[in-house]
Amino acid sequence: MKVIIDFDGTLTAEEQQARALAERSLATLANDIIGVPRRELMEAYDTTQARLLEEPHRYWWEVNGLIASYCDEGAFILNTTTLQVMLRENDAYSRAVAASFPEAEYDPVVDCTNYLFHRHTAELEPVFRPATRNVLTTLTRQPARDPVILTNSLGDKVKRHLGTLGLEEPVAVLGDTRQYAMDPDWPHRFSHPDLGEIQVWPLSEKRQVDLRRPAYYRALEEALEEDPEIAVVADTFSLPGALPLTMGLRFFLVRTRYTPAWCARITEAHTGGAVLDDLEELPAALDALTEPARHGGDNVV
Repeated sequence: MKVIIDFDGTLTAEEQQARALAERSLATLANDIIGVPRRELMEAYDTTQARLLEEPHRYWWEVNGLIASYCDEGAFILNTTTLQVMLRENDAYSRAVAASFPEAEYDPVVDCTNYLFHRHTAELEPVFRPATRNVLTTLTRQPARDPVILTNSLGDKVKRHLGTLGLEEPVAVLGDTRQYAMDPDWPHRFSHPDLGEIQVWPLSEKRQVDLRRPAYYRALEEALEEDPEIAVVADTFSLPGALPLTMGLRFFLVRTRYTPAWCARITEAHTGGAVLDDLEELPAALDALTEPARHGGDNVV
C-alpha cells in the first residue's frame, strides 16, 4: 500500500509556526509589495482574522472563484484566507498587489499569497509532531508500506526539512500537487451513490466541497498507476481529503487542536474515512485495514 502523508500540519505542528509565518508575510507585504507601515497591516490582519473566526463557514481560500478550503480547517489555511480577505477588501492593497503580480497564474491575490506561503515556510525551521520520526521509521521498515510525503510546496523544501529528522531511509516526496488549484471549466464528474454525478459535494446547509481539482486528481491517478492500493493521511479535509474519498481511496484525518468538528464528523461518516486522535496511531490503523483501499466510488456520507 502506498501511504501518502501530508506534510504541513500532519507531520509538522503548523499551529506553532502560523504566527511566525504571518509576521514574515506581513513584513514582506509592508516593505516590498504594498508599501505601508507594518503596524497597519498587522492591525488589519488581526481584525480580519477575528471576523473570519466568528463565522468560518462564510470565509474561504478562494481560487478561480471556487472554494479551495474553509478558513478554519488549518492554521496555515487560516493565515492564507486572512491575507486573501484582507487584500481583496482594501482597494489600495488590491491595486498594489496587482501591480506586483501583473502576469498572475491564478489572480494577483492568489499568486501573492502563494508566493508569501512558499517563500516564508521555506525559511521557517520545521516543528515536527512528536510521533513523526517514529511513524516514518516504522513505515519505511515495513515491506508492505510505501510512504510518500504529500505537499503543495516544491519537493526540495520538504526533502530539506525531512533531512533534519535523521531517518534511516529516505522517504519519497510528491511535491507541487496543487490541491488548491481549482478549475471551474474542468468537466470531470464523480459518482455519488445518493447524489449521482457530482462536481460539488454538499456537506451541510453551510458547507460544501468543490471537487474540481484536476492537478491533484492527476497526481493521485499517477500514484494509482504505481500502486492500486492507496491511503491518504492529512490534517485537513477539503484540500487533501475530499477528493481521495470521492475517488474511492482510504483517507485518515489526523485530529489536531484546530480540527473543526465538522471535518471529523464528515470523515468518520464515510465508509473510506477514519479519524486518528494522534499521528502515532497511523501504523496500527493501517495494519487494521481488511478491505481493499479502493472501493469503486463508494462515497456514502
